[in-house]
Amino acid sequence: MPKIVVFDGYTLNPGDLSWEKLKELGDIAIYDRTPNEKLAERGKDADIIVINKQIIGQEELNLLPNVQFICISATGTNNVDFEATKARNILVSNVRNYGTPAVAQHVFAMLLQVVNGIKQHDQDVKNGGWSRCPDFSYHLFPITELNAKTLGIYGFGQIGQAVAKIGQAFGMKIIAHHKHPERDAKEGVQFVDLDTLFQESDVLSLHAPLTAHNKSIINRKNLQQMKSSAILINTGRGGLVHEEDLFNALQQRTIHAAALDVLTQEPPLFDHPFYQLDNIILTPHNAWATQAARQRLLNGVIENIKAYLAGKPSMLVHS
Repeated sequence: MPKIVVFDGYTLNPGDLSWEKLKELGDIAIYDRTPNEKLAERGKDADIIVINKQIIGQEELNLLPNVQFICISATGTNNVDFEATKARNILVSNVRNYGTPAVAQHVFAMLLQVVNGIKQHDQDVKNGGWSRCPDFSYHLFPITELNAKTLGIYGFGQIGQAVAKIGQAFGMKIIAHHKHPERDAKEGVQFVDLDTLFQESDVLSLHAPLTAHNKSIINRKNLQQMKSSAILINTGRGGLVHEEDLFNALQQRTIHAAALDVLTQEPPLFDHPFYQLDNIILTPHNAWATQAARQRLLNGVIENIKAYLAGKPSMLVHS
């Protein structure tokens, strides 16, 4: 039986899913997290390793002499050195599209918090605000209606398309910027250039993969093009945003608010400047992590390993 080692399984399965179907595929060792000093001890006999954010470069591969297949329990692959895996003829797969409904839901959970202020109104009611109110109804700040607002989407893959569909259900106008507008054309979606995207979006949601070309696409210049009432949402990659420029834009009210599920450094430092702001929502990179999405991810890992063991590897990724 192949020796399979899961190096960092906690974020995939903190205990509410079953590993049993994975255990049927070989001699399994599962660890919540693996510090580098334990990598050799845990992985020296592994034929297959399952990783999420565990870094696997040349140095790490030197400690894993038997590895023939790496299964990434995620879509992102930037934690693997593909030059090093190619030199060893190690195959690498990932899992795709498991989190689409979860991420799209999270986008609107954050957006609705920004525009409706459910958290603030709930706390004010519990603090006696409603009980003291001379009227039957009140609001702490103007509540924005999403109907007829423009939702801009940067990156129109599976998640961007799911976000657009929900936006349309709210009655929003959808504009998008995308590498393949002809291929991914959808009814009711207008593809626009970047300047138009920044200038016209009431809500701008980021869904493109991070590349050398779009790193810090949210920067001082582009933020200054946006409406002062605009809301920025990032559930993509932290590197899409120049954080200092966004901090300044929020502090100076160049834009109205931001909601971020991802940052350039994760976890962030305890003194991150964003913590000072009252017009930003931060969640801990958990937009993808509904129980249903994590089950789909685990199923994908199992299917990728099965395919590899059957001699028909699938979902292979390359540099």
